[in-house]
Amino acid sequence: MKGAATWHRAWGRSSRSGRASVDRAAQAVLDRAIAAHGGEAFWRGLSGVEARLSAAGFLFTTKGRPPLSHMRMRASATEPRFTFFDYPRPGWRGEWIGDAEVRILDAEGHVVSRRERPRQAFRGLRRQFRWDELDFLYFGGYATWNYLVTPFVFLRPGFEFERLPPIEGPQGKVERIAAIFPPDVPTHSRRQVFYFDEQGLLTRLDYTAEVVGGWAHAAHLCENYRDFGGLKAATKRRVWPTLFGDRPMPFPNLVALDIDEIRLFSPCPTNPSASPPG
Repeated sequence: MKGAATWHRAWGRSSRSGRASVDRAAQAVLDRAIAAHGGEAFWRGLSGVEARLSAAGFLFTTKGRPPLSHMRMRASATEPRFTFFDYPRPGWRGEWIGDAEVRILDAEGHVVSRRERPRQAFRGLRRQFRWDELDFLYFGGYATWNYLVTPFVFLRPGFEFERLPPIEGPQGKVERIAAIFPPDVPTHSRRQVFYFDEQGLLTRLDYTAEVVGGWAHAAHLCENYRDFGGLKAATKRRVWPTLFGDRPMPFPNLVALDIDEIRLFSPCPTNPSASPPG
């Protein structure tokens, strides 16, 4: 595993020319968004973000997974890595380590199950109807990690951005940025569209949840922003299908995610069972 200092350099933006493709208009929107959510210097001083949240919805039902109730979890601020505590049972924990591996550890820290290259496992027929504990660990790990580190994830090199025509929302003009993710950032789909309000806050993101299916187009709405020690984060998130164009359908509610609290960690700790991994 790469050291935290190495990953901080990877996330750092030494120059705009280091990006794979820089649209100056898009860059201006992203700079404003990063500042609105806490700022680049603030984020680079963190090693991890801990959240306590609940999640449920149609996706959980169709995949045979129980909803999450006030679950504690941690996202690394320095690399694609995520931990679910008390998963799948009290005292245990599930760890998502990018596209390399997912694993479940018991209360003593022993690995009781693991799966290498977990994204590839979703090609199997069973995943169309049911997810096991490791399947959900992969999906929930990369998805929630993305939600907690956006828009700061755009500080990593390798992204391509394009500013799309703005639209009018209920609160005024909404900027839209199409982003192409680099291969080293696990996410729903390589191309996603992000919507930012006049304050620079993320209000929506559109993507295709490819591990669910190539047809799984969704609009993810972000609301009820709160300030957690300098980090601005949406505490109410709702995911709706967009099967026809980009207009969200009124049902079913695919995922309903509510954040109770967020804690910030810095500097990088050394004990992953007590602090965010880095």
